[in-house]
Amino acid sequence: MSIAQNLATIKQKIEQVESQVNRPQNSVKLLAVTKTKPVTAIEQAIEAGQRCFGENYVQEGIEKVQYFAGNEQLEWHFIGALQSNKTRSVATYFDWVQTVDRLKIAQRLSEQRPDDLAPLNVLIQINISDENSKSGIAPEEMFTLAEQIADLPRLTLRGLMAIPKPEFDPEAQRIALVKMATLFEQLKAKYPSIDTLSMGMSDDLVSAIECGSTMVRIGTAIFGARD
Repeated sequence: MSIAQNLATIKQKIEQVESQVNRPQNSVKLLAVTKTKPVTAIEQAIEAGQRCFGENYVQEGIEKVQYFAGNEQLEWHFIGALQSNKTRSVATYFDWVQTVDRLKIAQRLSEQRPDDLAPLNVLIQINISDENSKSGIAPEEMFTLAEQIADLPRLTLRGLMAIPKPEFDPEAQRIALVKMATLFEQLKAKYPSIDTLSMGMSDDLVSAIECGSTMVRIGTAIFGARD
């Protein structure tokens, strides 16, 4: 199957689930995850109508952002672990950062965001399955970090992101996803800028949308296995 066909299949699946759970059409955004994929693959996705792309690695991501710099319709999300020494590059080139999990990173992103660009959209990453191997804050730390981010001038807090522990059983998947949805609603009640709950990948796409995700991050199902 071509990238265009894979995108069409994923979009159709998203629309199906939206309809099944009585959510408005286009209430779930598709983020195409392009880490390790060549620009030729991204070009095919753009030709098929895809506009939002996610990158995990700073240098690789910047090279792609620069390559497609002439296309102002594209939206670039940084979705990898972010170290302090890489914040300036990310603040300069990306439109969104989905993996903010400490104040120091948020402060640096705000300070280093160029004045001629719109504020950087950020999501707080929650370690919802409490895994040692994953980044993200504990759920009970959410409001403290949100308050700190909301005060930073060059950032706009847009919501939450999570990578729940992989579960084969949909019911087991839903436990973490429902917890995330609850946190999202709590945060939304406090901040008017909150509109994005980024959760769901190729394997838990359906459960994530059923539980309230507004953005799914799909790589393998669009571009094939990672290079």
